[in-house]
Amino acid sequence: MTGLVSVPTADGSGPFAAFGLPGEPGGDAFWAAARTPASVPSGDGGWVTLFLWRGSPASIDFESWSEPVPLARWGGTDCWYAEVRMPARLRVTYRFLVEGAPYADPFNPVGAGGDRSLAATPDAPAQPHWPTVGADDVLPVPITRVRWKSERLGGRRTVHIHPAGGGGPVVLLLDGDDWLYLHPAMTAFDSAVAAGEMPPVTLVFLPAKDRRSEFGCSPALWEAVRDELLPLVAGSGVRADLDRLVVAGQSLGGLSAMYAALEFPGMVSRVACQSASFWWSPGLRSAGADPLAGPVGGAVAARLRKGPDLSGLRVAFDVGEHEARMLPHCELTETLTAKAGATVRVSRSPSGHDRAGWRHALLRDVAWALA
Repeated sequence: MTGLVSVPTADGSGPFAAFGLPGEPGGDAFWAAARTPASVPSGDGGWVTLFLWRGSPASIDFESWSEPVPLARWGGTDCWYAEVRMPARLRVTYRFLVEGAPYADPFNPVGAGGDRSLAATPDAPAQPHWPTVGADDVLPVPITRVRWKSERLGGRRTVHIHPAGGGGPVVLLLDGDDWLYLHPAMTAFDSAVAAGEMPPVTLVFLPAKDRRSEFGCSPALWEAVRDELLPLVAGSGVRADLDRLVVAGQSLGGLSAMYAALEFPGMVSRVACQSASFWWSPGLRSAGADPLAGPVGGAVAARLRKGPDLSGLRVAFDVGEHEARMLPHCELTETLTAKAGATVRVSRSPSGHDRAGWRHALLRDVAWALA
């Protein structure tokens, strides 16, 4: 993944001049100008991207795209760097690991929580409506919340509710805490509604307690949502149109969203799922097998082959361009869903299995589901 392009220069422009950083690494002027990651063309259609760290040995940990990349030291300075080869069209979450502890990139203003940053190659499409959020920024939290004590699932959880544009159809965001505390979905939906790109909606941020058990194709979660959570949302004092409910999920959450549409069609008729785990089959993970090596399309494809009538369903599928092993599972599910009569939208995002790449698809596909 690495490929060095930096070399000492005789004209004094500095070894990282190609990345817009003049001067010798390690000096005060160099660090004052440091803004990374920075990319230059690799010559093969991709990019070489520079990452910098100051002071101590470190490595870069990428989310679901690459193995960790160790940084090299520039001479005897406090400058540690890596030049990472990236494909065309990539947006990725990363963090620095220093003695095992994670840190956000201090030279990158685009963060995702306190210890993660986002990188994008210059050809990656923009993500309108998502504000730049630094590692030290505190994201806004909805004023309205309900305490859900579930008889079916057990335990208590806090569910936040936000009426974007005054509220409307309910958008149930699975893995809601990620969209509250890592990625500013509340602000992004407000912006999209204000721009007229989607109607007013009511966001319901559903946190997961045990993703594997709750999102694996089991009726318990959706019985609890139907019988316990949605009545709490209806009684929260916020406008909430439950007849046009949209369920939005990613990875195992995307699997669960599609399962809900298949098994609870009276409740769920609109779905937006990104990089859904359609490889999932009962018992596959517990057996210790490679989860993506099982039957293509897993349990959902098996259910779709039974010929359900999905003529009342609108479902948007998205998966990352760089998720090579996920694509067969998703492609089969997309095809079978369309054959069952659903109205289907299919797209590919410039990312791996990464929430950084799912953000734009989330807004776009929820708007499409409500069209």
